[in-house]
Amino acid sequence: MRSLLLVGLIAAALATAPVRFDREKVLRVKPKDEEQANVIKDLAKTNKLDFWYPDATHHVAANMTVDFRVSEKESHAIQSALDQNKMHYEILIHDLQEEIEKQFDVKQDIPGRHSYAKYNNWDKIVAWTEKMVHKHPEMVSRIKIGTTVEDNPLYVLKIGKKDDSRKAIFMDCGIHAREWVSPAFCQWFVYQATKTYGKNKIMTKLLDRMNFYVLPVFNVDGYIWSWTQNRMWRKNRSRNQKSRCIGTDLNRNFNTSWNSLPDTKHPCKEIYRGPAPESERETKAVTDFIRRHLKSIKAYITFHSYSQMLLFPFGYTSEPPPNHEDLDKVAKISTDVLSTRYETHYIHGSIASTIYPTSGSSLDWAYNLGIKHTFAFELRDKGKFGFLLPESQIKSTCKETMIAVKFIAKYILKHTS
Repeated sequence: MRSLLLVGLIAAALATAPVRFDREKVLRVKPKDEEQANVIKDLAKTNKLDFWYPDATHHVAANMTVDFRVSEKESHAIQSALDQNKMHYEILIHDLQEEIEKQFDVKQDIPGRHSYAKYNNWDKIVAWTEKMVHKHPEMVSRIKIGTTVEDNPLYVLKIGKKDDSRKAIFMDCGIHAREWVSPAFCQWFVYQATKTYGKNKIMTKLLDRMNFYVLPVFNVDGYIWSWTQNRMWRKNRSRNQKSRCIGTDLNRNFNTSWNSLPDTKHPCKEIYRGPAPESERETKAVTDFIRRHLKSIKAYITFHSYSQMLLFPFGYTSEPPPNHEDLDKVAKISTDVLSTRYETHYIHGSIASTIYPTSGSSLDWAYNLGIKHTFAFELRDKGKFGFLLPESQIKSTCKETMIAVKFIAKYILKHTS
């Protein structure tokens, strides 16, 4: 009986032990022709490759930079296959577990105080939302827009005056769980907006005339899971019928060209679209909220990482939207002003032409709903750290991004009716 109890305890401990990534590698390959691109696709069929960029095998093409994670066990075979096919590659990360631990390279300033220079777990973010409302009751309100599968609340912070009829911008962060620098930016934005109101001319003018709706963490369950169980988790945590694989990619779950790409149909894929458009609680909560406020929302901005890009519609077609020139102009100036702070180079363009085709994305959905200024930031970096940007880069990433967001907001204020 005692030994059975011991076995049970060991099994329970193993079931909840976080995934480790000791000696796992992240490789970067640039196939020079279709033949080499097919080598990577073939390797993905027989090995478990976690694509970091692009996000799925079918996007891999000639002359594209391809980043993927591979286990220690499979890395030797993968590297020798690349060597045999005379494919040049570099190892971006030699030991993923080491990089995960090195991410936390900023010491907590004052215990108990919310730090904007650190990655904060979900409990800290919830406490922070309460604190912001308490500290700035005349400017910040917290709206619960729904709950997740695991019964976590989805909170939107409204920044601005009580008047709901004013122009507004909706911003969300953390739709993909492992992209931690994204929620860090949403926290920074709220902090800076409230702190500099009445002191900074631009921010004061913006908040006097418009509202911001900020969803600090879109994919709450996935974000919690990335902190507690698997740092590389991307999807949400919903269960899939007839599959042992968990989760839907929330950024493939929107009702716009939802069914158009092959790899999104499989529940075990990182880009699984879900069983139906808006099948996920998180997606439904956000779409319902935006629809309710559609009259006032003039822009939609979503924050991802990594690759230093500013993207606009469309992802599901290479056809440009009617206001392509306008979007391109705003994106170009935004990336120009962003670079003035630390000379960080961003590229800009439509999703399909700049990165790769996507389906069911929040950006295209918001645009097709009638919000004609929609943008997606892919924050730092370009791949040296990938999803594991060290905390020491949070502040500089947020400061430069803030300049671009303020420019977009000013443009929206002036040029939309």
